[in-house]
Amino acid sequence: MSHAQLLSPAQLAERLDQPELRILDCRFALEDPAYGARSYAQEHIPGARFADLERDLSGPVQKGVTGRHPLPDPALLVERLRAWGIDNASPVVLYDDGPGAFAARAWWLLAWLGKRDGVYLLDGGLNAWRTAGLPLSAEQPAPAAGTFQGQPDPDLLVEAQHLLARLGDVRLTLLDARALPRFRGEVEPLDPVAGHIPGARCAPFTENLGADGRFLPAGQLRERFTNLLGERPPQQLVAYCGSGVTACHNLFALSLAGYPLAPLYAGSWSEWLTDRSRPVATGD
Repeated sequence: MSHAQLLSPAQLAERLDQPELRILDCRFALEDPAYGARSYAQEHIPGARFADLERDLSGPVQKGVTGRHPLPDPALLVERLRAWGIDNASPVVLYDDGPGAFAARAWWLLAWLGKRDGVYLLDGGLNAWRTAGLPLSAEQPAPAAGTFQGQPDPDLLVEAQHLLARLGDVRLTLLDARALPRFRGEVEPLDPVAGHIPGARCAPFTENLGADGRFLPAGQLRERFTNLLGERPPQQLVAYCGSGVTACHNLFALSLAGYPLAPLYAGSWSEWLTDRSRPVATGD
């Protein structure tokens, strides 16, 4: 069974009165880190709590050591999940403005800690919710004490040194979720060096979505990733991006398409560059 599950706005609207439901608003903007909290305070889906990419879904950046969005400390993340009222059995719905990258980061973190059932992305995000004319609220839900317990799964992570050692493995499929110009090294708005990890394939996360901003059907996603994998085994796939966020969108889409949960190189390109002895490629 796929660990990736979607809810349409109509389906979520039908569940809003369920007392066990937990909703996390994961809106964020790289160019304006305060955007998410500001937007949440103005209006959000009724009952939602705010999960900030940098304060809640990432750990502190260590210059020259980590990437731009290192993983949070697991114990601290468990505390945050409990503070949001989440139990191990809680149905959890995650959303951002629409593309789903920040919501997918939260989905992956929950999977990493062992919660792989009952976690949904709102398909089309808040944009789709608004388009459907569904209610919004500025009211913050009352505090709730959850009992969530989880442990990080080391099989869902690949460290830089292990990835470096595997670069010559013909079975490896390394998927880069960034846009093609960044992958090719033609432009780099965020990191000090442009390009990609040698041997990687460009798989922009936005291509998991249709023109309406919702995820493509599972069959189309399977065709997409089958073409990217070629003859290589899906068990040897690793996902990365600029900082370990949009790669989670590809991992969610892979799961929607019926593939097993693949590991993430969480540090991604921004961490790869902290050691200038690591190789860099440009072009296709």
